[in-house]
Amino acid sequence: MTRLRTALLSSLLLAAALPAPALFAQPGEAAAPAAASFDARAGQIVGLLTGRVPFADSFALSFQAAVPEAQFRAIAANLIAQYGQPIAVDSTASDNGRSGTVRLRFERGIATVRLDIGPPPEARITGLQFTGFTVSDDTMERVTAGIAALPGRSGFLVAEIDGAAIRPIASADPDRQFATGSTFKLYVLDELAAAIAAGERRWRDVVPLSHLSFSSAATGNWPPDTPVTLQTLANWMISVSDNGAADTLIHLLGRERIEARMRAAGHSAPSRNIPFLTTVEAFALKGDNFADLRAPFIAGNDAQQRRILDANRHRFTLAQVDGVSFGGEPRFIDDLEWFASPMDVARVLVDLKARRSDAAMAAMAINNGVGPAAAADWSWLGYKGGSELGVLSMSLLGRRKIDGKWFVVTASWNNDKADLDGAKLVGLVTRLLALAAKDGVTPSAPPPAP
Repeated sequence: MTRLRTALLSSLLLAAALPAPALFAQPGEAAAPAAASFDARAGQIVGLLTGRVPFADSFALSFQAAVPEAQFRAIAANLIAQYGQPIAVDSTASDNGRSGTVRLRFERGIATVRLDIGPPPEARITGLQFTGFTVSDDTMERVTAGIAALPGRSGFLVAEIDGAAIRPIASADPDRQFATGSTFKLYVLDELAAAIAAGERRWRDVVPLSHLSFSSAATGNWPPDTPVTLQTLANWMISVSDNGAADTLIHLLGRERIEARMRAAGHSAPSRNIPFLTTVEAFALKGDNFADLRAPFIAGNDAQQRRILDANRHRFTLAQVDGVSFGGEPRFIDDLEWFASPMDVARVLVDLKARRSDAAMAAMAINNGVGPAAAADWSWLGYKGGSELGVLSMSLLGRRKIDGKWFVVTASWNNDKADLDGAKLVGLVTRLLALAAKDGVTPSAPPPAP
């Protein structure tokens, strides 16, 4: 469960977490060599993906440390499986000769690639990031078939949102419950926004960072009780799926109130998430240190499970969680997780939108989940993802540029036997989003109320 965080699926296909190079072109004669170096490296991308250009000679050591060659080859193979062989660079654009955009043509689509290089004369690649794909002659039926072919269990929903109405356009198993990882944080955000709308709290309220957790991109190793605002916690929880921020908010708001909010938002099987676990509680129950409590917790009803949590509230802390046991294969994803159907996710997104909270919507839009190229057809795009071993989920709420209509695109993929290839789901969801952005998609009849 070391990956219980957002699948920062905006540009996950290939991205090294490295500092950006300086964005200043040298004056005079230095500008031309820099531009030539950028175009030369762009021209090598096809060969790098197909293995004809040596990996070690092309990438900076910092990139190689972040993305080893074996990982690069695996990602390249996945891209080729989805989009066919890379054929040629159609165009490049760079203002400074060090960073820019490359349009790369594959057999079945065109990729938008962010390319960063180091200074001449070596000008090695420091960043290579696939930020979006346009698939030739794509259809909902083709994407549906791609999602159905994923190993394990999967489901999705593309729907137009009109007020409280959810009007499906395409779907597969939209009412089936899936483990969704950190997508549960939408319910925490919904309750926080509701409490603020009721005047019980304010976004600028300062509270202590009271509960630290694993996989906390923002609060990892922070001192306990560091003062932070509620808006900061919400931003961290949604944009980088910070687990410490989420657990602090769950304890602050109260799990029972979040459970009530989940019911009010229309979750079709709320008992699957009652009691509403913190991330540390989920880590603890999945790990080996509390193996004696796992079976009775899974077998218990809601009340019995709540008693186990209450009786062990002082033991279920970050310091007591066995992090060593999380690795290699999925752990209890059918029993110890947060669950929702694609339609449930659509309902909570509708509930959040109806709250008319600028701060809550802004938190969702910090990381749009798919990168700038895929977001270009949307005037507003919010996102929440979730992942752990064997679990991936992506959910977007967007306002379409061409007509101002609102849409939900959500998909979940579970496999209790093996970890998942995140790039596959990224590509499929990005294609769903692109299809939803086209004028003329026709919703079907609205589903019955839950």
